[in-house]
Amino acid sequence: MKITKICCIGAGYVGGPTMAVIAQKCPDIQVRVVDLNEQRIADWNDPNPENIPIYEPGLSEIVAEARGRNLFFSTDVDKAIDEAQMIFISVNTPTKTYGKGKGMAADLKYIELCARQIARVAKQNKIVVEKSTLPVRTAEAIKSILDNTGNGVQFQILSNPEFLAEGTAVTDLLNPDRILIGGDTTPEGEEAIEALLNVYANWVSKDRILTTNVWSSELSKLTANAFLAQRISSINAMSELCEKTGADVNEVAKAIGMDSRIGPKFLKASVGFGGSCFQKDILNLVYIAKSYGLSEVADYWEQVIVMNDHQKRRFSNKIVQTLYNTVADKKIAFLGWAFKKDTNDTRESAAIYVADDLINEQAKISVYDPKVSRTKMLADLNYLETRSEKDNNEFLNVFESAYQACNGAHAVAVLTEWDEFTTYDWQKIYDSMHKPAFVFDGRNILNAKELESIGFVYNGIGS
Repeated sequence: MKITKICCIGAGYVGGPTMAVIAQKCPDIQVRVVDLNEQRIADWNDPNPENIPIYEPGLSEIVAEARGRNLFFSTDVDKAIDEAQMIFISVNTPTKTYGKGKGMAADLKYIELCARQIARVAKQNKIVVEKSTLPVRTAEAIKSILDNTGNGVQFQILSNPEFLAEGTAVTDLLNPDRILIGGDTTPEGEEAIEALLNVYANWVSKDRILTTNVWSSELSKLTANAFLAQRISSINAMSELCEKTGADVNEVAKAIGMDSRIGPKFLKASVGFGGSCFQKDILNLVYIAKSYGLSEVADYWEQVIVMNDHQKRRFSNKIVQTLYNTVADKKIAFLGWAFKKDTNDTRESAAIYVADDLINEQAKISVYDPKVSRTKMLADLNYLETRSEKDNNEFLNVFESAYQACNGAHAVAVLTEWDEFTTYDWQKIYDSMHKPAFVFDGRNILNAKELESIGFVYNGIGS
């Protein structure tokens, strides 16, 4: 089957960039991205591609090239489903906040709604591709819904998980380590796998396209994120030991990273990992393991989250303790709110939790982030429901420049590793602060010796 029309349900951090790259690389395929969020679709259709809702280096240029040619954004979900041969499901699968599995299991209500809508609308055979991160055997549930509530239409379900790192999503899409496609081993399933493989083969060499059964594909996504998060929690655990023993975690990380069996990636000690995937996927893995009675497996992976939460609390506690055990009415400047550089995504960002802890201590938080709005920061704090929206509004101030945010501050905390933070005139920042002036480098990106020579009291992670 040659694919000429693709629909993607969900115009978020995965669906938008993925479909933009497919459209750019496959000009003969019409790609339609649909979402019920009218504002999000309006933002994707903004005449100025720089105003699209997701910031990723290189994405606006790709959208500008393909949009209106063979890339379209719409709220007409039914029409897109009806016309497409291949439908990607790329909707949110957050951790459940209610009922059985609360706080751990993936909430699949949006996935089920998509499946029921596809079943209702489809009049011809379709290939349905899971792009969202899902628990193992979700494809089975989707197929059951499609086969039992449809119009006699034949559906093939494929698992095609994304392995994108925010901040480098476009590079990851253009030059992926691998493309993973899981499907049934029936002739029809293999034909569907081949159809999707041929889409990616327009720019990805076939030796980097891996095909598996659908359950291996679903579990591989959760496992990949669990392994990456585990490395971060492992080096963060060692950072606390380094601080007690006089070792330097950066030197330790370099030494072990030169071991070819270990490698240097994801060994950067920090205030803790964030993002939409790591915590959610590990909790999902924990829940799956518990549901099969594998308590030791569940406990093992849950400790990765425990360590990450501990690292964030440890960072905020260190600020309080260093500032003479009180930060009440003190201005603490945050540099960065996004969970990592080169993205405007703040989901599970360490900054949210550190700010929440410090506001509990009556600190006044002043923030500068080059890509995150005050509205988003407030929404992040309000989501925790720790205190009233009025109180969050009172304790959080957001500035247009780092120099404004740091002016009159008692301490500066680096929460995101934006490159620009290393280029600042730190003497100017020092001169504008209360003395002694403290820096808490939650990403270990600043030059400690240079800051100390200026007069700062510098505190990094793991040294």
